[in-house]
Amino acid sequence: MQETSWKKPPLNTPAVFMFALTHAVVLTAVPWYGITHGFGAAAWIWFAVFLSLTELAITCGYHRLFAHLTYQAKPALRLVYLLFGAMALQNSALVWSAGHRVHHVSIDDPELDPYCAKRGFWFSHIGWMLRNYPSGVPDFDTARDLQRDPLVMWQHRYYLPIALAMNLGLSFLVGWASGDIIGVMLIAGFLRLVASHHLTFLINSAAHIFGTQPYTAENTARDNPVLAVLTFGEGYHNFHHAFANDYRNGVRWWQWDPSKWLIRTLSWFGLAYKLKSVPWFRIQRALLLAQFRRAERELAAYDGREHFAQLKARLAEEYATFQAAVSSWTALRAQLLQKTRESALDRWEHSEFRARAKELERSLHLQLRRMQSLRLQLRTA
Repeated sequence: MQETSWKKPPLNTPAVFMFALTHAVVLTAVPWYGITHGFGAAAWIWFAVFLSLTELAITCGYHRLFAHLTYQAKPALRLVYLLFGAMALQNSALVWSAGHRVHHVSIDDPELDPYCAKRGFWFSHIGWMLRNYPSGVPDFDTARDLQRDPLVMWQHRYYLPIALAMNLGLSFLVGWASGDIIGVMLIAGFLRLVASHHLTFLINSAAHIFGTQPYTAENTARDNPVLAVLTFGEGYHNFHHAFANDYRNGVRWWQWDPSKWLIRTLSWFGLAYKLKSVPWFRIQRALLLAQFRRAERELAAYDGREHFAQLKARLAEEYATFQAAVSSWTALRAQLLQKTRESALDRWEHSEFRARAKELERSLHLQLRRMQSLRLQLRTA
Protein backbone atom coordinates (compact mmCIF):
# COMPACT_ATOMS: atom_id res chain seq x y z
CA MET A 1 0.00 0.00 0.00
CA GLN A 2 1.32 3.46 -0.86
CA GLU A 3 2.02 5.89 1.95
CA THR A 4 -0.47 8.41 0.55
CA SER A 5 -3.34 6.02 1.18
CA TRP A 6 -2.75 6.34 4.92
CA LYS A 7 -3.30 10.12 4.99
CA LYS A 8 -6.18 11.01 7.27
CA PRO A 9 -9.31 12.14 5.45
CA PRO A 10 -11.64 14.87 6.81
CA LEU A 11 -13.54 14.34 10.02
CA ASN A 12 -17.03 12.84 9.83
CA THR A 13 -18.59 15.73 11.74
CA PRO A 14 -22.02 14.19 12.53
CA ALA A 15 -20.44 11.00 13.88
CA VAL A 16 -17.84 12.89 15.91
CA PHE A 17 -20.55 15.14 17.39
CA MET A 18 -22.79 12.18 18.24
CA PHE A 19 -20.04 10.16 19.91
CA ALA A 20 -18.67 13.23 21.74
CA LEU A 21 -22.11 14.20 23.06
CA THR A 22 -23.17 10.72 24.23
CA HIS A 23 -19.82 9.99 25.89
CA ALA A 24 -19.72 13.41 27.54
CA VAL A 25 -23.17 12.89 29.05
CA VAL A 26 -22.24 9.40 30.28
CA LEU A 27 -18.95 10.57 31.80
CA THR A 28 -20.33 13.71 33.47
CA ALA A 29 -24.11 13.93 33.84
CA VAL A 30 -24.70 10.25 34.68
CA PRO A 31 -22.29 10.09 37.68
CA TRP A 32 -23.32 13.58 38.88
CA TYR A 33 -27.02 12.72 38.84
CA GLY A 34 -26.35 9.34 40.42
CA ILE A 35 -24.45 10.95 43.32
CA THR A 36 -26.85 13.83 43.87
CA HIS A 37 -30.20 12.15 43.20
CA GLY A 38 -29.66 8.44 42.65
CA PHE A 39 -31.24 6.20 40.05
CA GLY A 40 -34.40 4.24 40.69
CA ALA A 41 -35.16 0.67 39.66
CA ALA A 42 -37.21 1.86 36.67
CA ALA A 43 -34.18 3.47 35.06
CA TRP A 44 -32.17 0.23 35.26
CA ILE A 45 -35.08 -1.95 34.15
CA TRP A 46 -35.63 0.18 31.06
CA PHE A 47 -31.86 0.19 30.48
CA ALA A 48 -31.92 -3.62 30.29
CA VAL A 49 -35.08 -3.66 28.14
CA PHE A 50 -33.87 -1.07 25.62
CA LEU A 51 -30.35 -2.55 25.48
CA SER A 52 -31.76 -6.00 24.74
CA LEU A 53 -34.20 -4.71 22.12
CA THR A 54 -31.62 -2.59 20.28
CA GLU A 55 -28.93 -5.28 20.37
CA LEU A 56 -31.34 -7.93 19.09
CA ALA A 57 -32.56 -5.55 16.38
CA ILE A 58 -28.93 -5.31 15.21
CA THR A 59 -28.03 -9.00 15.54
CA CYS A 60 -31.28 -10.61 14.35
CA GLY A 61 -32.41 -7.76 12.10
CA TYR A 62 -29.64 -5.66 10.62
CA HIS A 63 -27.07 -8.48 10.62
CA ARG A 64 -28.69 -11.86 10.08
CA LEU A 65 -31.84 -10.76 8.24
CA PHE A 66 -31.01 -7.67 6.17
CA ALA A 67 -27.26 -8.02 5.61
CA HIS A 68 -27.04 -11.79 5.12
CA LEU A 69 -30.60 -12.89 4.27
CA THR A 70 -30.23 -15.97 6.50
CA TYR A 71 -34.02 -16.10 6.92
CA GLN A 72 -37.18 -14.27 5.92
CA ALA A 73 -39.46 -12.27 8.23
CA LYS A 74 -43.02 -11.00 8.14
CA PRO A 75 -43.50 -7.21 7.72
CA ALA A 76 -44.47 -6.69 11.38
CA LEU A 77 -41.18 -8.21 12.56
CA ARG A 78 -39.16 -6.31 9.97
CA LEU A 79 -40.75 -3.08 11.18
CA VAL A 80 -39.82 -3.83 14.80
CA TYR A 81 -36.23 -4.50 13.71
CA LEU A 82 -36.09 -1.25 11.77
CA LEU A 83 -37.51 0.85 14.61
CA PHE A 84 -35.22 -0.50 17.31
CA GLY A 85 -32.34 -0.68 14.84
CA ALA A 86 -32.74 3.08 14.40
CA MET A 87 -32.78 3.39 18.19
CA ALA A 88 -29.32 1.74 18.21
CA LEU A 89 -28.01 4.74 16.21
CA GLN A 90 -25.86 2.67 13.85
CA ASN A 91 -27.26 4.19 10.65
CA SER A 92 -30.08 2.86 8.50
CA ALA A 93 -30.40 -0.84 7.72
CA LEU A 94 -29.54 -0.09 4.10
CA VAL A 95 -26.28 1.70 4.92
CA TRP A 96 -25.36 -0.81 7.64
CA SER A 97 -25.98 -3.83 5.43
CA ALA A 98 -24.23 -2.40 2.37
CA GLY A 99 -21.10 -1.72 4.41
CA HIS A 100 -21.22 -5.09 6.10
CA ARG A 101 -21.51 -6.95 2.82
CA VAL A 102 -18.38 -5.16 1.57
CA HIS A 103 -16.64 -6.16 4.81
CA HIS A 104 -17.33 -9.83 4.06
CA VAL A 105 -16.25 -9.63 0.43
CA SER A 106 -13.09 -7.60 1.15
CA ILE A 107 -12.26 -8.73 4.68
CA ASP A 108 -8.79 -7.67 5.90
CA ASP A 109 -8.13 -5.52 2.84
CA PRO A 110 -6.93 -2.18 4.28
CA GLU A 111 -8.08 -0.35 1.17
CA LEU A 112 -11.60 -1.82 0.85
CA ASP A 113 -12.71 -3.35 4.18
CA PRO A 114 -14.63 -0.55 5.98
CA TYR A 115 -13.46 -1.67 9.44
CA CYS A 116 -10.34 -3.64 8.60
CA ALA A 117 -8.86 -5.13 11.79
CA LYS A 118 -5.39 -5.13 10.23
CA ARG A 119 -5.41 -1.35 10.62
CA GLY A 120 -5.53 -1.75 14.39
CA PHE A 121 -7.99 -2.10 17.25
CA TRP A 122 -8.89 1.60 17.40
CA PHE A 123 -9.59 1.88 13.68
CA SER A 124 -11.79 -1.22 13.49
CA HIS A 125 -13.58 -0.38 16.75
CA ILE A 126 -14.57 3.25 16.18
CA GLY A 127 -11.91 5.12 14.23
CA TRP A 128 -13.29 4.13 10.84
CA MET A 129 -16.47 6.11 11.61
CA LEU A 130 -14.75 9.28 12.82
CA ARG A 131 -13.34 10.21 9.42
CA ASN A 132 -14.66 9.99 5.87
CA TYR A 133 -12.47 7.11 4.74
CA PRO A 134 -13.11 6.00 1.14
CA SER A 135 -13.69 2.43 2.34
CA GLY A 136 -16.49 3.68 4.58
CA VAL A 137 -18.61 5.03 1.72
CA PRO A 138 -21.49 2.56 1.34
CA ASP A 139 -21.69 0.75 -1.98
CA PHE A 140 -25.43 0.46 -2.54
CA ASP A 141 -24.86 -1.78 -5.56
CA THR A 142 -24.29 -4.55 -3.01
CA ALA A 143 -27.76 -4.00 -1.53
CA ARG A 144 -30.12 -3.70 -4.50
CA ASP A 145 -32.43 -6.25 -2.93
CA LEU A 146 -32.84 -3.98 0.09
CA GLN A 147 -33.47 -0.99 -2.15
CA ARG A 148 -36.52 -2.84 -3.42
CA ASP A 149 -37.82 -3.31 0.14
CA PRO A 150 -40.39 -0.56 0.95
CA LEU A 151 -39.90 -0.81 4.72
CA VAL A 152 -36.12 -0.63 4.48
CA MET A 153 -36.31 2.39 2.19
CA TRP A 154 -38.88 4.07 4.45
CA GLN A 155 -36.49 3.74 7.38
CA HIS A 156 -33.57 4.94 5.23
CA ARG A 157 -35.40 8.05 4.02
CA TYR A 158 -36.68 9.02 7.47
CA TYR A 159 -33.83 7.61 9.51
CA LEU A 160 -33.01 10.78 11.48
CA PRO A 161 -36.53 11.57 12.74
CA ILE A 162 -37.14 7.88 13.50
CA ALA A 163 -33.86 7.63 15.41
CA LEU A 164 -34.58 10.81 17.40
CA ALA A 165 -38.13 9.70 18.19
CA MET A 166 -37.01 6.25 19.32
CA ASN A 167 -34.17 7.58 21.48
CA LEU A 168 -35.38 10.88 22.94
CA GLY A 169 -39.13 10.47 22.50
CA LEU A 170 -39.45 6.89 23.75
CA SER A 171 -37.05 7.47 26.65
CA PHE A 172 -39.03 10.55 27.66
CA LEU A 173 -42.34 8.66 27.52
CA VAL A 174 -41.23 5.71 29.62
CA GLY A 175 -39.48 8.09 32.00
CA TRP A 176 -42.66 10.11 32.40
CA ALA A 177 -44.70 6.93 32.94
CA SER A 178 -42.16 5.75 35.52
CA GLY A 179 -42.06 9.10 37.34
CA ASP A 180 -38.34 9.60 36.68
CA ILE A 181 -37.84 11.35 33.34
CA ILE A 182 -34.23 12.49 33.87
CA GLY A 183 -33.06 9.23 35.43
CA VAL A 184 -34.56 7.08 32.68
CA MET A 185 -33.24 9.32 29.91
CA LEU A 186 -29.73 9.26 31.38
CA ILE A 187 -29.56 5.51 32.04
CA ALA A 188 -31.96 3.95 29.52
CA GLY A 189 -31.17 6.63 26.96
CA PHE A 190 -27.55 7.79 27.01
CA LEU A 191 -25.81 5.07 29.03
CA ARG A 192 -27.66 2.35 27.11
CA LEU A 193 -26.69 3.94 23.81
CA VAL A 194 -22.97 4.12 24.65
CA ALA A 195 -22.99 0.56 25.99
CA SER A 196 -24.83 -0.70 22.91
CA HIS A 197 -22.38 1.02 20.59
CA HIS A 198 -19.29 -0.46 22.17
CA LEU A 199 -20.77 -3.94 22.46
CA THR A 200 -21.49 -3.97 18.74
CA PHE A 201 -18.15 -2.37 17.87
CA LEU A 202 -16.31 -5.15 19.74
CA ILE A 203 -17.33 -7.55 16.97
CA ASN A 204 -15.53 -5.39 14.42
CA SER A 205 -12.43 -5.07 16.59
CA ALA A 206 -11.93 -7.64 19.38
CA ALA A 207 -13.62 -10.48 17.47
CA HIS A 208 -10.93 -10.08 14.79
CA ILE A 209 -8.05 -10.02 17.29
CA PHE A 210 -8.80 -12.24 20.30
CA GLY A 211 -10.02 -15.83 20.16
CA THR A 212 -9.68 -19.06 18.21
CA GLN A 213 -10.01 -20.00 14.54
CA PRO A 214 -11.51 -23.50 14.47
CA TYR A 215 -13.12 -23.20 11.02
CA THR A 216 -10.76 -21.08 8.94
CA ALA A 217 -7.49 -19.19 9.28
CA GLU A 218 -7.91 -17.43 5.95
CA ASN A 219 -9.06 -14.22 7.64
CA THR A 220 -8.77 -12.52 11.03
CA ALA A 221 -12.23 -13.46 12.35
CA ARG A 222 -12.21 -15.39 15.63
CA ASP A 223 -14.56 -17.29 17.89
CA ASN A 224 -14.71 -15.76 21.35
CA PRO A 225 -17.28 -17.12 23.86
CA VAL A 226 -16.86 -14.12 26.17
CA LEU A 227 -17.79 -11.76 23.34
CA ALA A 228 -20.71 -14.06 22.49
CA VAL A 229 -22.15 -13.50 25.97
CA LEU A 230 -21.69 -9.73 25.64
CA THR A 231 -23.14 -9.45 22.13
CA PHE A 232 -26.16 -11.79 22.10
CA GLY A 233 -24.28 -14.55 20.26
CA GLU A 234 -22.24 -12.58 17.73
CA GLY A 235 -18.91 -13.62 19.27
CA TYR A 236 -18.66 -16.85 17.28
CA HIS A 237 -17.24 -14.79 14.49
CA ASN A 238 -14.90 -17.34 12.90
CA PHE A 239 -17.89 -19.58 12.23
CA HIS A 240 -19.85 -16.62 10.91
CA HIS A 241 -17.20 -15.66 8.36
CA ALA A 242 -16.89 -19.29 7.27
CA PHE A 243 -20.68 -19.70 6.93
CA ALA A 244 -22.22 -16.24 6.62
CA ASN A 245 -25.47 -17.59 5.17
CA ASP A 246 -26.33 -19.54 8.36
CA TYR A 247 -28.86 -17.93 10.71
CA ARG A 248 -26.83 -19.30 13.64
CA ASN A 249 -23.48 -18.02 14.91
CA GLY A 250 -23.18 -20.39 17.85
CA VAL A 251 -23.86 -23.56 15.89
CA ARG A 252 -23.54 -26.02 18.76
CA TRP A 253 -26.46 -26.43 21.16
CA TRP A 254 -24.42 -25.32 24.16
CA GLN A 255 -22.98 -22.16 22.59
CA TRP A 256 -24.51 -18.90 23.86
CA ASP A 257 -26.46 -17.41 20.97
CA PRO A 258 -29.73 -15.76 22.10
CA SER A 259 -30.19 -14.33 18.61
CA LYS A 260 -30.34 -17.85 17.18
CA TRP A 261 -32.82 -18.91 19.83
CA LEU A 262 -35.01 -15.86 19.21
CA ILE A 263 -35.08 -16.43 15.44
CA ARG A 264 -35.99 -20.08 15.95
CA THR A 265 -38.73 -19.15 18.44
CA LEU A 266 -40.15 -16.55 16.07
CA SER A 267 -40.29 -19.20 13.36
CA TRP A 268 -42.64 -21.28 15.55
CA PHE A 269 -45.11 -18.40 15.42
CA GLY A 270 -44.71 -17.85 11.68
CA LEU A 271 -42.99 -14.45 12.05
CA ALA A 272 -39.69 -15.83 10.74
CA TYR A 273 -39.43 -18.48 8.04
CA LYS A 274 -37.09 -20.08 5.50
CA LEU A 275 -34.28 -20.28 8.05
CA LYS A 276 -30.99 -21.18 6.38
CA SER A 277 -28.51 -23.51 8.07
CA VAL A 278 -25.35 -25.12 6.78
CA PRO A 279 -25.34 -28.95 6.57
CA TRP A 280 -23.43 -30.47 9.45
CA PHE A 281 -21.12 -32.30 7.03
CA ARG A 282 -19.85 -28.98 5.66
CA ILE A 283 -19.17 -27.73 9.18
CA GLN A 284 -17.27 -30.92 10.05
CA ARG A 285 -15.37 -30.61 6.77
CA ALA A 286 -14.27 -27.07 7.64
CA LEU A 287 -13.16 -28.13 11.12
CA LEU A 288 -11.13 -31.01 9.71
CA LEU A 289 -9.57 -28.96 6.93
CA ALA A 290 -8.44 -26.38 9.50
CA GLN A 291 -6.88 -29.19 11.56
CA PHE A 292 -5.01 -30.49 8.50
CA ARG A 293 -3.63 -27.04 7.72
CA ARG A 294 -2.40 -26.59 11.30
CA ALA A 295 -0.85 -30.07 11.38
CA GLU A 296 0.96 -29.40 8.10
CA ARG A 297 2.45 -26.19 9.49
CA GLU A 298 3.51 -27.90 12.70
CA LEU A 299 5.08 -30.85 10.85
CA ALA A 300 6.98 -28.53 8.52
CA ALA A 301 8.96 -27.23 11.50
CA TYR A 302 10.26 -30.76 12.21
CA ASP A 303 10.77 -32.00 8.66
CA GLY A 304 13.45 -34.70 8.37
CA ARG A 305 13.15 -36.28 11.81
CA GLU A 306 12.26 -40.00 11.74
CA HIS A 307 9.48 -39.81 14.35
CA PHE A 308 7.85 -36.91 12.61
CA ALA A 309 8.15 -38.66 9.26
CA GLN A 310 5.81 -41.32 10.65
CA LEU A 311 3.37 -38.66 11.80
CA LYS A 312 3.58 -37.07 8.36
CA ALA A 313 2.67 -40.41 6.77
CA ARG A 314 -0.30 -40.70 9.15
CA LEU A 315 -1.37 -37.20 8.17
CA ALA A 316 -1.25 -38.13 4.48
CA GLU A 317 -3.39 -41.20 5.14
CA GLU A 318 -5.92 -39.17 7.11
CA TYR A 319 -6.09 -36.58 4.34
CA ALA A 320 -6.74 -39.28 1.74
CA THR A 321 -9.57 -40.62 3.92
CA PHE A 322 -10.90 -37.09 4.29
CA GLN A 323 -10.90 -36.51 0.53
CA ALA A 324 -12.71 -39.81 -0.05
CA ALA A 325 -15.43 -38.84 2.44
CA VAL A 326 -15.86 -35.43 0.81
CA SER A 327 -16.12 -37.03 -2.64
CA SER A 328 -18.74 -39.48 -1.36
CA TRP A 329 -20.75 -36.69 0.23
CA THR A 330 -20.60 -34.59 -2.96
CA ALA A 331 -21.78 -37.52 -5.05
CA LEU A 332 -24.56 -38.26 -2.55
CA ARG A 333 -25.79 -34.66 -2.66
CA ALA A 334 -25.74 -34.70 -6.46
CA GLN A 335 -27.84 -37.89 -6.53
CA LEU A 336 -30.31 -36.41 -4.05
CA LEU A 337 -30.71 -33.21 -6.08
CA GLN A 338 -31.14 -35.15 -9.31
CA LYS A 339 -33.80 -37.38 -7.77
CA THR A 340 -35.59 -34.37 -6.30
CA ARG A 341 -35.64 -32.58 -9.67
CA GLU A 342 -37.07 -35.68 -11.29
CA SER A 343 -39.70 -35.97 -8.54
CA ALA A 344 -38.69 -39.60 -8.27
CA LEU A 345 -37.60 -39.59 -4.63
CA ASP A 346 -39.88 -41.76 -2.51
CA ARG A 347 -39.97 -41.91 1.28
CA TRP A 348 -37.72 -44.98 1.51
CA GLU A 349 -35.06 -43.49 -0.74
CA HIS A 350 -35.11 -40.24 1.21
CA SER A 351 -34.53 -42.18 4.44
CA GLU A 352 -31.71 -44.08 2.75
CA PHE A 353 -30.03 -40.86 1.65
CA ARG A 354 -30.32 -39.44 5.16
CA ALA A 355 -28.81 -42.59 6.67
CA ARG A 356 -25.84 -42.48 4.30
CA ALA A 357 -25.33 -38.76 5.01
CA LYS A 358 -25.38 -39.42 8.76
CA GLU A 359 -22.83 -42.18 8.29
CA LEU A 360 -20.50 -39.80 6.46
CA GLU A 361 -20.97 -37.19 9.19
CA ARG A 362 -20.04 -39.76 11.85
CA SER A 363 -16.92 -40.74 9.90
CA LEU A 364 -15.77 -37.11 9.80
CA HIS A 365 -16.50 -36.72 13.50
CA LEU A 366 -14.31 -39.74 14.29
CA GLN A 367 -11.60 -38.46 12.00
CA LEU A 368 -11.69 -35.09 13.73
CA ARG A 369 -10.95 -36.87 17.01
CA ARG A 370 -8.05 -38.74 15.41
CA MET A 371 -6.66 -35.47 14.06
CA GLN A 372 -6.89 -33.84 17.47
CA SER A 373 -4.96 -36.80 18.90
CA LEU A 374 -2.34 -36.50 16.16
CA ARG A 375 -1.86 -32.78 16.80
CA LEU A 376 -1.53 -33.49 20.53
CA GLN A 377 1.31 -35.89 19.72
CA LEU A 378 2.94 -33.16 17.65
CA ARG A 379 2.78 -30.64 20.47
CA THR A 380 4.08 -33.05 23.10
CA ALA A 381 6.78 -34.75 21.02
